[in-house]
Amino acid sequence: MAIAIALNTDSIHKLDLSPALTVIEPLLQEGVASYEQQLSFDIDYPLEPGDPRELSEVPELRLWFIRLDAKYPWLPFLLDWKAGELARYTAMLVPHQFSTKEGIQYNPEALEIFLMHKIFVLTDWLKQQDIASSSRLKSMAQMLGYELDEGLFAMF
Repeated sequence: MAIAIALNTDSIHKLDLSPALTVIEPLLQEGVASYEQQLSFDIDYPLEPGDPRELSEVPELRLWFIRLDAKYPWLPFLLDWKAGELARYTAMLVPHQFSTKEGIQYNPEALEIFLMHKIFVLTDWLKQQDIASSSRLKSMAQMLGYELDEGLFAMF
């Protein structure tokens, strides 16, 4: 079952997280484990005609996602990875450029810092939820182009 958070220009400009809160908070009450990789964003943020930017290049939109990530740093667990939501979410938080030939090109150092931060946050959060974590986190890292050694998880 796909679950969407609808965002509009007004919510984004006001840094209003209520569209996300009204979707995520009930999931937390019901038991978040059953909603793994089901969340997406329906973003209604029209750009001016001729504006070549991707949505992840709009500062106001990126700021909204930074605020959301501060509230729910474990959110990648819920994102629909297969539908590209993890990549889009990452693009909102990590400096990058677009290439017509190669698609999104993240800043490598920033991506590595982002990924390791998420690994640490999600490891702790998943333990709190009694959800096995290492295979999930290794899969998330692979989606972003990294291989994690199992030995990393033995360290914490």
